Amino acid sequence: MKGFARREFQLVLLRRMADYQPALVESAMRTLDASRTETREVNARWQRIVRSRAFPAGRRRYEAVLGPPVELGKRELGVITCEIAAWGPLSLWPGLRFEVMTGPDGGVVHEWLVRPAGEPAPRLASVEDLTPWSCVAGDLDGRFAEVAHEPGDVPSRWHTTFVSPEGEPHVAHFVWGLLQQVARLDQARDS
Repeated sequence: MKGFARREFQLVLLRRMADYQPALVESAMRTLDASRTETREVNARWQRIVRSRAFPAGRRRYEAVLGPPVELGKRELGVITCEIAAWGPLSLWPGLRFEVMTGPDGGVVHEWLVRPAGEPAPRLASVEDLTPWSCVAGDLDGRFAEVAHEPGDVPSRWHTTFVSPEGEPHVAHFVWGLLQQVARLDQARDS
C-alpha cells in the first residue's frame, strides 16, 4: 500500500506505548526518523484504514501493509480453531514478530508482538529483570508462579498477574504484547 509500510506500522504500535513509556517512544521515533506530527498523521491514517469498508479486513489488512506473513499456523482457543499469521522482523524489535490471530469468520481475535519459537528469551529470574520493552507476555510463562493473563481495557493492552520468587504478587502491563511496566499488585490497586 502506498504510504504505509513496516516503518509506519511501527509508529502505530508506538502510539499506545507512549501512555506508559514516553521516553522510550521518543527514542524509537528518532530511530525511525519520525516526528510527533508524522506519528499522529500515520496513526490517523491507520484508524481510517481499520474503519474503512473498502480496505481488506482480517489478516488481509496486515498483508496489504506488511506483505506476506513469515509464518502461518493454527491455534486452539477453547473450542474453536484460530489461524495465526506472523510478520517480522520489525526494525525496532528485531527479535520479535507481530502476530495476528483470526477466528473462523476471518475477524481478528488478537494481535500483538511475540517471540518466535527458537528465539532465545531474556533472562527473567527476578522482578528486577522485567524492564520496559525487555520481554513479551509469553516470556513470563514458566518463569514465575501463578501467571495469569487477561486482556486490558483496550484491545492493544494486556495484563499479567504473577507471583515473584519472593512470594509477592505483581502485575505486568503490556501494550501490543511488549512489556511496559511492572508493579506490586497491592500498589497497582492503590494507584
